[in-house]
Amino acid sequence: MNIRGDPALKLFFLSPILAEMLSGSAPPMEFFNPIAFIILSVLYGGGAILIREAKVRWKKDFLVVLYLGVAYAIAEEGLFVKSFFDPYWIDLGVLRGYGRVYGVNWVWTNALIFYHAIVSIAIPIAIVELIHIDKRNISWISGKKLKLLFAAYSLNGLVIFAFLNPYLPEPLPYLVFTLIGILIVLTAKKVPRAGILGKARFKASTRKNIVFGFFTIFALYFSFFGLPNYLPPPATISIGTAILLILGLAIYYNSKEWEARHTWALSFGALLFFIILAPIQELDPTRVDDTRGMTIIGILTLIFMLWLRRRVWEHRE
Repeated sequence: MNIRGDPALKLFFLSPILAEMLSGSAPPMEFFNPIAFIILSVLYGGGAILIREAKVRWKKDFLVVLYLGVAYAIAEEGLFVKSFFDPYWIDLGVLRGYGRVYGVNWVWTNALIFYHAIVSIAIPIAIVELIHIDKRNISWISGKKLKLLFAAYSLNGLVIFAFLNPYLPEPLPYLVFTLIGILIVLTAKKVPRAGILGKARFKASTRKNIVFGFFTIFALYFSFFGLPNYLPPPATISIGTAILLILGLAIYYNSKEWEARHTWALSFGALLFFIILAPIQELDPTRVDDTRGMTIIGILTLIFMLWLRRRVWEHRE
């Protein structure tokens, strides 16, 4: 089956769809507001394309995608939106005032770094590369378009900084996170390919990967948004980070003879968490925003991922 169309354009829209709409952060009624749609697409889609092009042009694997995903999280939530620093950020919820030291919402910051690296960047890139599996190792846009995209991404970031959130962070933590983000980008070329870090011990399994993917997102939400109800901030950060790193190692050591179907399974498992959560969010009486359409988004995502499964399995034959 030949899938036509620009893979970069698919990634441009898929990243914000998964990260904002499917997650419920921006339900359909909010997501499809024309201004919000443009800003979110340039922010998420632009960032995902820039990172994916770096991976291909530098001849790296997904380790560099996750590494640069951290820089993306710092840029979006720290430098542009400023939620890392704003003590009154609307989405903090139970984390408001929890684990805030030296002008930084540390638990929120840790959660969002993991979230964006995995959900906003790695999963959309993996899915579009599965759709265009014959083009997964080549560049999707020209150098000129890449420069224009970077300019649009930067300008979009300035607009978000100036108009989305009036809060002004303390200069020192803002500068520190800026330098960390720059350092990550500058050192990304030196990130080794995962293959030289050791050898996988166990054969990859689609069933195990679905479980790994699901519990990675479950652990992310439970650790950083559930544990704060019971534990002090240092314990929440330590436990949450440890669980996610252990899951990451489990995925790595179960990656022998990895194939496209295993990438699909890991992505599907992660998105399954949000698919199940979608109707719950629509029916949640405590939500003050308009969550109509979340169930439909969940169903459409499930249908899309099942279609993608069939395509991946057909490609094997």
